[in-house]
This record gives sequence, structure tokens and C-alpha cells, in this order.
Amino acid sequence: MSGAALGIEIVVQRMVLFGTLLAWYLCFLIVFILPLDVSTTIYKQCIIDHEQIPSVPAALFPFTNTTSCYKPWSYIPDGIMPVFWRVVYWTSQCLTWLLLPFMQSYARSGGFSITGKIKTALIENAIYYGTYLLIFGSLLIYVAVHPQWHLSWYELQTIGITAANTWGLFLLVLLLGYGLVEIPRSYWNGSRHGHMLIKTYFKASKLMTEKADAEENLEDVMEEVRKVSESIKYNHPLRKCVDTILRKCPVDYQEKMGRNMDDYEDFDDKQNTYPSEKSLVKLHKQVIYAVQRHNRTRVQWQILLQQAIHLEDVAKNETSSAHQFVHSFPSTEPSGWFSRYIYTPTVEWYWECFLKRWFYRLLSVIITMFSVAVVWSECTFFSTRPVLSLFAVFIQLAERDYNYLYIEMACFLTIFFLCICVYSTVFRIRVFNYYYLAPHHQTDAYSLQFSGMLFCRLTPPLCLNFLGLIHMDSAISHQQKEQTAYTSIMGSMRVLSFIANGFYIYYPMLILILCIATYFSLGTRCLNLLGFQQFMGDCEMTSDLIDEGKELIRREKRKRQRIEDGENRRRHYENRLFLVMTIDCTRSTNNALPTEAKYSRSGNRPDKDCIELLQDAEPLDFNADSLTDDPLDPDSGRHTVGRYLSMSSSRNRIFDDV
Repeated sequence: MSGAALGIEIVVQRMVLFGTLLAWYLCFLIVFILPLDVSTTIYKQCIIDHEQIPSVPAALFPFTNTTSCYKPWSYIPDGIMPVFWRVVYWTSQCLTWLLLPFMQSYARSGGFSITGKIKTALIENAIYYGTYLLIFGSLLIYVAVHPQWHLSWYELQTIGITAANTWGLFLLVLLLGYGLVEIPRSYWNGSRHGHMLIKTYFKASKLMTEKADAEENLEDVMEEVRKVSESIKYNHPLRKCVDTILRKCPVDYQEKMGRNMDDYEDFDDKQNTYPSEKSLVKLHKQVIYAVQRHNRTRVQWQILLQQAIHLEDVAKNETSSAHQFVHSFPSTEPSGWFSRYIYTPTVEWYWECFLKRWFYRLLSVIITMFSVAVVWSECTFFSTRPVLSLFAVFIQLAERDYNYLYIEMACFLTIFFLCICVYSTVFRIRVFNYYYLAPHHQTDAYSLQFSGMLFCRLTPPLCLNFLGLIHMDSAISHQQKEQTAYTSIMGSMRVLSFIANGFYIYYPMLILILCIATYFSLGTRCLNLLGFQQFMGDCEMTSDLIDEGKELIRREKRKRQRIEDGENRRRHYENRLFLVMTIDCTRSTNNALPTEAKYSRSGNRPDKDCIELLQDAEPLDFNADSLTDDPLDPDSGRHTVGRYLSMSSSRNRIFDDV
């Protein structure tokens, strides 16, 4: 790869990693710092309450709490938190609305230079940025037409923040309603090994179809690349672009195309029609997408195959009376100290066949209780007298005793659970091949940055929703209490009263409807009716795909078994050959010892010959892929064994000439 092309690739990779990690870091940083902001605000409110209430003798009112306020261990001085929240919030908003969309288009562009990539990114985001300008311009015109509205810069800023949080809350409720039900159900189903096995068969069938489509798409794109490579010769001005495209192709395709490019013929602009640079940019983009998709499906197939084999091993070992977990295909890697001394086969059997299912069921029950508490609090957090939100009750009970550690832990666990429900849904959803987070480093740059955008847009409304659940947001609870530094940065929602008093209060109640729809799998059934095959136990198509996946897994296991048997035979033949040659070397050396005095100059010759023969001995070319199931096939690997036996039968004459 040329220096310029390599430099562009490194720049793109670093941009993707830096942008995604910064977006994720800022979002998770808010989760850890917000509980400290809550405890500091409660301490300030305690000081205000004690300053307003005059000192009363304890003898007159013995049940009055006269305990003085004390600073929490995590107290943050005034002036620090507002600056911190302002930097974190506006940095995340610049990332999600400006920088990350541009970086997405830049990373996905097929340009051959930095300037070309920037130009493509600006063109693709012209409509995206134009929409922002249109909304902002309409807002300014609306304010100018109504003179009774004297909006300051602070109020305009609050309107912009409110608009962004409203969009984020709309998406937040959808994702949260799905995660509150699907996460505990996934753990409960994880304890059912039979269910997980047939679902893995179903996934194998669908993934094999996707893998075949990816391979067919890659073949078509490589055919286009071959035609372009043959038409544009080495001395053509666009040959550098073609070479850049070829470097993105798989190695085997590069070798095939390289065999036909040894002519160095001159090009003739009058006789031949050559593709333009624009078409090469489009082809470059198609190559990047096709190769990424092919590699992703190939890796996912291997991972899914391992999962299916493991689940089948669990099903077989459940009926074992030896209580020793036996793998169908033991790992070829050397076992570490953890596997030798702690996670032994006996411990593995008890965990996989007995303890794991009960652990998953217990975890599912605990998460279900948290989910019920969240749904109840989301539907009742607007009620302040009486307080119906469970999380507000817990925080207020701890506030009476000024137990700041309990307050911070309760806030952290609540926010952390909400983040798990929302962010896990972000990792689960898949919008065709447009957005998909694949494990084991198989996610493309576009999807990574899209996840960073979603995190930055979902975290601020999630934190505001949490503050509403614990009655720390006066715009929702309508209580005259000390505001957190985070709420002060968000601005007063009373500027847009219809959002503060309507949308922010009643829209989260939709979570209850979404949870019911998720519980009865209404979305899955709708997708199945539209032709997108989904896992449903009472569907005939699902049964057919399960049978097909089972056959695919069985075929792959037979293939892997043949490869393993071939490797075992090869090692056996290598050891046998080494043993035979060692014995012959020893015999020839012993026979040459009596003549050592007579031929003193060549006395060490037999040892040297043995060493050279042992070093030059190469393993037999035994390949398990060449084996066939037909024993009458003349091209099978049996003639290799016969050739070895014929050679080993005359081993007594190998060193007769020494």
C-alpha cells in the first residue's frame, strides 16, 4: 500500500476510534457523576431548610429532627459542577449533531484522497445540516413575528435543548419499553437449554442465507473490479485508484487478478472506453462494503457454530452419570492454571448442567422486579402528594437520615439499570445492513459512530427522566426545592409549558403499553407477517428453518471431525516416520563405529548424515480436505498411506551406501 493511501487509512481508523470512544466515555461519565450531584444538592437543601427553621427546644417538640447537616464524603464545591456539566453536555451535543454525522460519511466514502472524502461527506450531509438551518430559521422568524415574545439568548438555548431532549425522550421510551421486558426474558430463556439450542439452529439457517448472499455479492463486485483492472493498464492516469481498490480486495482475488496483468500494454483513448473517477469512487465504496459484510458473516458463522456445538455438548452431558463435562471438540490451545486447578471438568459440569440455569432464573426474577418498579414509577412519578414513585420514596427516606452513601448507591444502581435497558436495546437492534453492531470486532465504522450518536442523544433525556422519577426536577414535580447543577444547565422547561406539563409527564406512561406489546411479541409477529422470518415456536416456517439449521450444524460437525481425524493421522505418520528414521540412524552409527580408526577423517560422517536426513525430513502431504466419503475414489488420500508403507518396508536398505 502506498504511503498516501496508508496514511488515509490510519487517519480514518483513528478518527473512528476517537469519535466513538469519546461519545461513549461522555455518556457513561454522566451516569457516574450525576449521583454525586444529587447528594450535593440534598446537602444544600438541608442547609437551606435549617436556616429557614428557627431553633426550637427539644423539650417542647421531642419528635423534631434537630440533627445538623454534615457534608457528604463526595461533596463538590460550588461552581465546579455547572462548568463540568456544560462542557460535557455541549461536547456530546456537538459530537452527535455535527461531527459524528460528518465522520460517518467520511469513513464510508469511497474517495481516494482526503479532499475527495471531505467533499463527499459535505455533499451527503447537506440535507442533514440544511434541516437544522431550516428549523432554526423558522424559529427565529416566529419569534420576530410575535413581539410579545422577548426571548433572550438563554431562552433560545433552552428551547434548543428542549427540542433535542424531546427527540431523545421519544426514542428513549421506545427502547426502554423493549429492554424492560426483553432483558429478563432473555435470561429466563437462557436457562432453558433446549430452547436456546433450537433458537441457535434457527439463527444458523438465517445466517447461512445471509452468508451466501454476502459471498454472491462479493463475487459480483470482484467481477466488476476484474473488468476495470483489465481495462485500465499500468500507465493509465487512474491506475493508482485501481491499485487502491485492489488492495481492499481479499488476497485470493488479488492473486487471480494479478495473473492477468503482466502485459503492460499501452492504453488508447481513441479506441477504448474507460471508467471515470466518479465510477471508481462508487466501485471503491462497494468493495469496502462487500468485503466487510463477507468477513462479518464468515466470523459470525464460526461463532454461531461454536455456540451450537457447546449447547449440544451441554444436552449430552446433562444425562452423564460421571459428572465430568466432555467436549466434542476439545480446545487445541493449552489450558491455563484456571482450567487446571479451578474450572475443572467436574466444576464445569456442575456449572453448565445445574448451577447456570438456576443462576439465570434468579437473575431474571431480580431484573423483573426492577422492571416492574421502573414501569410503576414511570406511570406515577408526576404525583407528589402522595408520593407514588418507588425511587422517590427510597431517596426521601434516605434524605431524612442524611445517608448520602445510600443515596448515591441507589441513584447509581437506578441509572445503571436504566442504561442497561436502553443501551442493550441499541446493541440488539438491526436496521437491515444499514446499522448493525456485530461482536468480535466485526462492526463497521458507520455503525460504531451511529451507536455513539445514539448514546449522546439518549443519555441527557435519560438523566432528566431519572431526576423526574426521584422528584429532583422542579419542572415536573412543581416543588420549590434546590435544583441540581445538571437541571440548571438544561434550563427551565417552563419556557415551553406544553412540553413540561404535558409531553414530559404523560409520554413516559407509554412504557406500559410498549412493555405489554413486547411481552406478547407483537413486533415480532408483525415482522413475520411482512416476510421477515422471526423465531416463533408456533410457525411452520420457523420449524422448517430449525430443521435446516440442524442439518447445517450436523454437516459442519462432520467436516470438522474429518479435519480432526486427518490431523491425528498426520501426526501419527510423522511420529512413526521419525521413529523409523531414528532407529536407522542409530543402527548405521553403531555399524560405523569399528571402522572409525581406519577412516579417521570421515568418522563422524554417519552422524552428520543422520542429522541431515532428520532435518530434511518433511511431513507427508496429508490433507484432510482431500478425503472423500467415497472409498472407491481414486483421488482420495489412501494412496498417500500406501506410498508411505512401501517406503517404510525397505527401511533396512536406506543407509546401506554409508
